[in-house]
Amino acid sequence: MTVADLFKVKNPEIKALHWTWIAFFISFYTWFNMAPLATTMIKELGWLTMKDIKLFAICNVALTIPARVFFGMLQDKYGPRKCFSVLMILMAIPALFFAFGNSKEQLLVSRLVLSCIGASFSIGIHMTALWFKPRDIGFAEGFYAGWGNFGSAGAAMTLPWVALSLFGGGANGWRYALAANAIVMLAYGVLYFFVITDGPAGAPQHKPRKTSAMEVSTWFDMIKLILVTIPLWGILSILVWRIQNFGYLSSNGAIIAYAAIVAIIIYQIIQVLRVNIPILKKGVPEDDKYKFNNVVALNTTYFANFGAELAVVSMLPSFFEATFKLTPTTAGLIAASFAFVNLIARPLGGILSDRL
Repeated sequence: MTVADLFKVKNPEIKALHWTWIAFFISFYTWFNMAPLATTMIKELGWLTMKDIKLFAICNVALTIPARVFFGMLQDKYGPRKCFSVLMILMAIPALFFAFGNSKEQLLVSRLVLSCIGASFSIGIHMTALWFKPRDIGFAEGFYAGWGNFGSAGAAMTLPWVALSLFGGGANGWRYALAANAIVMLAYGVLYFFVITDGPAGAPQHKPRKTSAMEVSTWFDMIKLILVTIPLWGILSILVWRIQNFGYLSSNGAIIAYAAIVAIIIYQIIQVLRVNIPILKKGVPEDDKYKFNNVVALNTTYFANFGAELAVVSMLPSFFEATFKLTPTTAGLIAASFAFVNLIARPLGGILSDRL
């Protein structure tokens, strides 16, 4: 696959690629729509502080972890088309609630729920893999991810201008800008359902025997999966601790939240055992075996790389505006350069992975 192939929009796989990266772009645009307007919100809302914005930025990525796991299981059962459409439609609701929130609690909860939109990345990756042959998947997914991830840069570049110019600024300009963003995502979520299928017509769909937990190849790998599962969900306890420290959650509320996290971890471990013990007793076919260490290595790499990007993207516009006394529009344009690199880096990484 070459760059020239991307313009052959009559090819069904290229058409699917473009429909999917646009869905991802809109999802990321919505996910990071708070960052370029954070200082504007503080100015217009007398009861909001930068301390609150920092907490909202943490909440903005908090539920992405369980959302990706949950929607990963749903994809295995229902396919990525339905999951992507449902995700965009549902996430338009907290996006609208955030746009018109009138209290710190409303803004925090809506931002927390909206963090589930981060599952869009993994859904689109699945969809792209269904449409392209193994030799082209790297470049196709790199193009999808690069342009989709550019949504965060698009929000930084355009939302301050939309709020100030299209909606006249003032007390509610930022609200209308965020609301318009949510409505676009809602509309595209409906459209996406009707314009795409889960891979080419007639192509076989390989689904796992069980969707409630990952299948492994050995008993030792099952232990590793359990050890990885604990911090995957346990990390949410840090969020509870931060929310309590900021005064949004009482001691009793925090205890309930911690108990819920422990219950989820226990449930996930039970699912791992329930799914894998019968398979391992029966014996795993050679074609189904894989090294779980590869999964751990990929998890660690993604944690280090994309985790850093999310942290920077969430605070860069307000940092530039406050540090260099820039306007929101100018600060957003400069901050967008960080995510802009994705347009080159991700397709290049895909090409290299296809070749090497």
